[in-house]
Amino acid sequence: MSVSEQARQARTAAEALAVATRTAKDAALVAMADALVARTPEILAANCADLAAGREAGLSAAVLDRLALDAGRVAGIADALRQMAALPDPVGEVVRGSTLPNGLELRQIRVPFGVVGIIYEARPNVTVDAAGICLKSGNAALLRGSSSAAHSNAALVAVLRDAVGDAGLPADAVQLLDATSRDSVKELMRARGLVDVLIPRGGASLIRTVVEESTVPVIETGVGNCHVYVDAAADLAKAVAIALNAKTQRLSTCNTAESLLVHAAVADAFLPPVLAAFAEAGVTVHGDDRVATHSTAVRPATDADFATEYLSADIAVAVVDSLDAAVAHIRRYGTGHTEAIVTDSTTAAREFVARVDAAAVMVNASTRFTDGGEFGFGAEIGISTQKLHARGPMGLPELTSTKYVVTGDGHLRR
Repeated sequence: MSVSEQARQARTAAEALAVATRTAKDAALVAMADALVARTPEILAANCADLAAGREAGLSAAVLDRLALDAGRVAGIADALRQMAALPDPVGEVVRGSTLPNGLELRQIRVPFGVVGIIYEARPNVTVDAAGICLKSGNAALLRGSSSAAHSNAALVAVLRDAVGDAGLPADAVQLLDATSRDSVKELMRARGLVDVLIPRGGASLIRTVVEESTVPVIETGVGNCHVYVDAAADLAKAVAIALNAKTQRLSTCNTAESLLVHAAVADAFLPPVLAAFAEAGVTVHGDDRVATHSTAVRPATDADFATEYLSADIAVAVVDSLDAAVAHIRRYGTGHTEAIVTDSTTAAREFVARVDAAAVMVNASTRFTDGGEFGFGAEIGISTQKLHARGPMGLPELTSTKYVVTGDGHLRR
């Protein structure tokens, strides 16, 4: 089946979803969760095939980690669907409303986009998250995963479609596009009029290609070259803990810290313990000359190191002379995802927050908190680093548009 044929089926499904009750959508989400748990063995068997092929193809440890499923991860994915079912339904929510001087009642309400296309890499949990969040927000999902997760995604979508259909909603609300051909990506990017919005999730090359070549409107999710800045007024024990968590809590995510900036006033006291902590955790430090004086294990940092989203046990570290210098560094190398400051100075925190241009700014907290689940939004469709139409973790409201409903009583414009 061609992408356009699948998109037409999705449009038909979207018409039904747009008027589906919250009860019906939540029942489908719970059915999807139950089916994932019940059919875990076949999902894991498919995932094993992908992992074996990935190892043979020489995929990195970070990519294999993103790809891997086990019973615990499947259960966690299912739990995310149940949590989503408990969240408010955004469809029909009144964003604002008023009665105009002429008596007309004006309401702006949330409505589904319609058909949402998602192009993503490696992580099979995205398949379920995307399907669930689209369904809850009244959208049909066209999913185009990577070939490295083809078996896993096919198994997951088969389970989800069966569950959605059994729950009384159209199974075509969830469809998987062919991952073996690049033509499916090209067709999806040019399906304007059939697909309402396209969301890419993956590396910089994928996102750039979709943004530059798509005729379908795109919500850009960005890569995460996230920074932790340790200010002159930082609690150093707290700073070590935050830097270590931001880098090592999970290496392969876009909200993992890839760079650490240290104010010169605290460098001599802070760098020895943080470098030791990184070494114990197996993290390779790429540092500037001032960082290298504190450990022979530090590798010389290049300009490319500071611009890299490693997604691995590597971090770039630099000493800066001021908050101004830290902000300048972030403006040069940051990707607008998440930036953090560790400081006990309210003045420094306020200045950092005001001057750093990012979707999320953390004060005395790990960058790893930039996440739909951690923010209480439920599963997310991605982290938007653009400024239109959404920014930051994209939860249910961000998967809707709005329309105005105007109610009168025979009103005529004069």
